[in-house]
Amino acid sequence: MENEKRKWDTGSPALELTDITAGYGQEPVLKKVTLSLKAGQRLAVLGRNGSGKTTLLRVIAGLLPCSGRVRICGADISGLKREELAKRVAMMSQFAGASLPYTVEETVRMGRYVHRSSGLFSGLAVGMGEKDRQVVEACMRAAGLWEKRKRPVTELSGGQLQRVFLARALAQEPSVMLLDEPTSHMDLKYQTELVDHLKKWGEEPGHAVIGVLHDISLAIRLADVFCFLKDGRVLAWGEASVITPELLKETYEMDVAAWMKESAGRMEEILNGKYLSES
Repeated sequence: MENEKRKWDTGSPALELTDITAGYGQEPVLKKVTLSLKAGQRLAVLGRNGSGKTTLLRVIAGLLPCSGRVRICGADISGLKREELAKRVAMMSQFAGASLPYTVEETVRMGRYVHRSSGLFSGLAVGMGEKDRQVVEACMRAAGLWEKRKRPVTELSGGQLQRVFLARALAQEPSVMLLDEPTSHMDLKYQTELVDHLKKWGEEPGHAVIGVLHDISLAIRLADVFCFLKDGRVLAWGEASVITPELLKETYEMDVAAWMKESAGRMEEILNGKYLSES
């Protein structure tokens, strides 16, 4: 894996999408999407519900067929076996709950299956070498789960479970991390900690992060590159300077900038003890 990273850790794209069209029926959700991301960059994908954000992640993860070309770490994913792709890309999806009483540690170990010759279903401890154990421990500690490693995941809160899924994704040691609303079911403290951890991870050599986030403030905290989608097409793409009140209004069909300024103003009044309830 380290050799793979060194091959493209010199400024060449970690991700290249060319003319991507994809959907779930006859009508495409994504329409001719083209963009690229360098190693060390963090991309936030923004847009209204139904704009194609999650569909874009599913295409990158190889979970949804598409026309066009997807290249990750310089390789066309159409030519990669599933386990080869899993060594390059990990996806942390929206909270979906847990039904099997695996422990936290056992769940995080599942992220190592792509690096083990024995495979996922040969037993969670089979084939676990010293490096595997070190990676699993480091990921649990990074996600603040070390003290809970023996607890069944069915006993955890939604926010705790999200951190387990993050640790499992990190245990894959991917080059590209895909995030679909990773902070759902988390309180503000853990949202901030998770985003800051992912930002730090994405800045490391050979890493890139692509996150779908509804919260614009969290997106700005995480990312240094932004992609705005509308009706399955790229409305705008670039660094933070691309974000304007006009772009936000066109993307969300409301005056987002004015709403954010109003909310910030009311918060300032509350903190200064000047806010009076209309009631």
